[in-house]
Amino acid sequence: MARRSFAFRLTAAFVGVGIASAAVAALLVNAEFGRRFATYLDDRQLAQEQQVATALAEAYGRTGDWSTADLSPVGALIAMEGGTLEVQDPSRSTVWVADESTTGMDPAMHRTMMGAGPLGPERTLPIEVRGSVVGYAAMRLPTEGLLPHDVSFRDSVNRLLVVGGMAAAAVALGLGLVLSRRAVAPARELTEAAHAFAQGDRTTRISSDRDDEFGEMADAFDAMADIVDEEDTLRRAFASDVAHELRTPLAILRTSVESMQDGVVAPDVASIASLHEEVLRMSRLVEDLETLAQADAARFSLRRERVDLGAEVGTVVVGFRDRFSEAGVELREQIEDAPLEGDADRIRQIASNLLSNALKFTPSGGIVTVSVFERDTAAMIDVADTGPGIPPEEIDRVFDRFYRGRTVRAGGSGIGLAVVRELARAHGGDVSVQPEPTGGSRFRVVLPSTSGSVDSFTAPSHPEAKVGVDGGDQL
Repeated sequence: MARRSFAFRLTAAFVGVGIASAAVAALLVNAEFGRRFATYLDDRQLAQEQQVATALAEAYGRTGDWSTADLSPVGALIAMEGGTLEVQDPSRSTVWVADESTTGMDPAMHRTMMGAGPLGPERTLPIEVRGSVVGYAAMRLPTEGLLPHDVSFRDSVNRLLVVGGMAAAAVALGLGLVLSRRAVAPARELTEAAHAFAQGDRTTRISSDRDDEFGEMADAFDAMADIVDEEDTLRRAFASDVAHELRTPLAILRTSVESMQDGVVAPDVASIASLHEEVLRMSRLVEDLETLAQADAARFSLRRERVDLGAEVGTVVVGFRDRFSEAGVELREQIEDAPLEGDADRIRQIASNLLSNALKFTPSGGIVTVSVFERDTAAMIDVADTGPGIPPEEIDRVFDRFYRGRTVRAGGSGIGLAVVRELARAHGGDVSVQPEPTGGSRFRVVLPSTSGSVDSFTAPSHPEAKVGVDGGDQL
């Protein structure tokens, strides 16, 4: 099916509106003109009849009686107009009739010669002389509006309306062509940019300075292009990092297996344990990737139930105590009850990722404080550490997927915080990070509690912590 452009439809709309407007205007003007013209013709005919009645009154007034000599000129005038006249006395008896025998003229012939229409209805007017009715004039005149000059005048008005309508359509067509081209130019530019972007040109931008809806569309496109371009860059960097991290254990596995095959290394317990460690390393990386994919789909698969945020986070804290103790990091907790509707497994995953991140970047002798509390309509998890903190230029990107800071020194795939953000948003909340005044970072997850929506507020104070090492990333 052939596709018509928006410019064509817009031009057609202009022309249609122009023609419709002209047609409606023509109909209204024609109707009003017809009404006023009919009133004018009726008034003119009444004036003619009044003139005849006046002429008859003057004829009667000259002699005080009806005289044929005085009536004949009036009858001749009526006959030349193609009408008929009958003069009656006050008792309505016929006094005189204007016909061919009395005027020498045939009214029917004059109507034919003048191209007049048929006679109108008979109307009777009183003939008054000095305030007294001395008789009546019964007249029939040709129908007004059917005379050639009247028909010509009416036709000229109709032609003017038709020409005006055609002129309006032509103007609408011209304006439609010009305005439609200007109106769709931004959309055409956006379409071309989208096609170029879809074909792989990630540098395509519109950079419109318009302040209307098209300008907003252009700004949205540019923002989308920037995000996609940035994510492509991060994805390529992440793929390179994953390949690098997989390459090392795979190389170790290959070398070890080949050494065992060649008999260079004996397949003893130590060799098998080394291979097992490399397999676990690759398994952890794959699990991280699977976790991120699950977080993306979490909003479609959450098993919501009424849970206590404090109890779920407390369970995770218990599971981490031995790991913190082995690393020489003190784990403190300030946990309150905070009921909400959510997926218990996903909430524990949020807490686990935050604690893993804090443990990874907090040096031995440092402190990590976990807080859970409810304020107003929000349930919150705070994880504050005394690690090296986050460089200011990277603090806005720590939750970006595939992003790893330039100064990362700890192992891992660097997607744990991206998972936290996706799971928090899937629950209708969000996560943020702020540097601590005394050093380190504070990660805050805000979730809607059972009492309503999320509002911001100030978290309770935590014990002062000492800074361990300067510099680094919280990723």
